[in-house]
Amino acid sequence: MSAAFLWLQLAAAAALILGASTFLVRSADVIALKTGLGRTFAGVVLLATATSLPELGTGVGSIVLVDDPDLAAGDALGSNIFNLLIIGLLDLFYREGPILSRVGPTSTLVAALGIVLITLAAVGLVVHHQTSAVSGWYVSPVSVVMLLVFLAAMYMIYRSGQARENESEPDEENRYAANSLPRAVAVYAVTAAVVIAGAVWLAYAGERIAEDMGWETSFVGTQFLALSTSLPELAASFAAIRIMAPELAISNVLGSNLFNMGFVIFIDDAVYTQGVFWTRISEVHLLTTAVAILMTAVVIVALANRPTGRMQRTAQAPTPERRRLPWMKHGPGIYWTPEAVVLIGLYALSGLLVFSLS
Repeated sequence: MSAAFLWLQLAAAAALILGASTFLVRSADVIALKTGLGRTFAGVVLLATATSLPELGTGVGSIVLVDDPDLAAGDALGSNIFNLLIIGLLDLFYREGPILSRVGPTSTLVAALGIVLITLAAVGLVVHHQTSAVSGWYVSPVSVVMLLVFLAAMYMIYRSGQARENESEPDEENRYAANSLPRAVAVYAVTAAVVIAGAVWLAYAGERIAEDMGWETSFVGTQFLALSTSLPELAASFAAIRIMAPELAISNVLGSNLFNMGFVIFIDDAVYTQGVFWTRISEVHLLTTAVAILMTAVVIVALANRPTGRMQRTAQAPTPERRRLPWMKHGPGIYWTPEAVVLIGLYALSGLLVFSLS
């Protein structure tokens, strides 16, 4: 298969995902508002699940088909830092002010739970590379704990979202008056299937391109393959801000990290039967986990130091920390916040370090 045909497949799969994501996000927003689940919970459960299934499929395929758990883990861990990069990109292009000032406190909870799960992944790497005490387990106890924390996180996010249900904007109840819930569920199911199929196709083409380029497994999983499988998160998040649902966008990104760590890693561990899953993962991924924790902490600090979006709109508070990039002289321009610059910078640095260490 020629390299040109592989790149053509990559472009076609990306176009399919981008086209379906708008309908996926709008249907998830309708479901969130019609059922009272709230945008944060809908973003974590509906969007994050749909957009993160490619990581699951790629991980299982990497283990079952090519016996490469390092590639599977690299995809899941690398997707974390790419997802956090998405927040920085969203911040650059969101026209209504700093995007993290437009989401509620539940997003802070999701981010904090993400740090817990990413830290547990780092613990798994260290423990299994330092001792063989639990090498006889079919599934690592670390993976089991990560799954349990993930399930507990879903409950905590649901409870937090329900506590804020009455704080929605006055016009939100009538926003989708003409849209029925059954139709929204049907559209969600169809478009989710399209996004998943497109993402699997994208990951396949991306993996073949990476092989042709001769890149190392750790770099391929953490950067190139993770970028490919995270395109649904990118497309869905930008679709969410186009319909003025920033909370749906942020919860999708942060919720995807929960799904990657709590569910995808557990399944990867469960399907790997050729030894201890964690010992087959390169220790270079400790760097990936450290960067993901640091990037998530940047998000939490930004969330904690800004008023919620509703308060800011009511008070019409200025946002002096948002500045025009110096090369944009005319037009609407692109604006930056400190957290956007830090998130993008950390992502670029992690890519360079992983490539150099792989």
